Amino acid sequence: MLIEELTHTVPLPEGVSASYDGATFAVEGPRGKLERDFSHPQLGIQPGDDAVVVSGKKLRKRQKALLGTWRAHLSNMVNGVAFGFRYQMKVVFAHFPMKVSAKGNTVVIDNFLGEKASRHAAIVGDTKVIAKGDSVTIEGNDREAVGQTAANLERATVVKGRDIRVFQDGIYLVSKGVIHDA
Repeated sequence: MLIEELTHTVPLPEGVSASYDGATFAVEGPRGKLERDFSHPQLGIQPGDDAVVVSGKKLRKRQKALLGTWRAHLSNMVNGVAFGFRYQMKVVFAHFPMKVSAKGNTVVIDNFLGEKASRHAAIVGDTKVIAKGDSVTIEGNDREAVGQTAANLERATVVKGRDIRVFQDGIYLVSKGVIHDA
């Protein structure tokens, strides 16, 4: 079934500007600049002063789904440069006290389950990681980079070879969202 024409609108907050050059879409705001490649023969992006319009003509089911995906990516980019994203994680341990610290572009996890060797998790992109006590805060403009950094922390503390009902140690996601207090 063909859909003749479909458009989605992403509003631009005050202080955010957008540009589209062939296949590269760029958004610039008070927190910085983000770029991403968008190219498809049937889909197009038209940036304006107060909104970005994503549209397509004669779309099938897959192109319609891709149009919604593009809208979500554009919305995340706009929210990132306007407000930023923050993920809160909690360090949980019952047996051995863990020490978590950010060094350069990695997060170092010491004494996980009493292990002598440190575990490492990569920090993706321009994401900032703040480890204080039993809480870890991850902030950045790119939602995908912030989410991947949080996933790397969770993956680095997976318990293997023990009963996970007893050994529930690890670093777990508590909350995530747009920074509203900035």
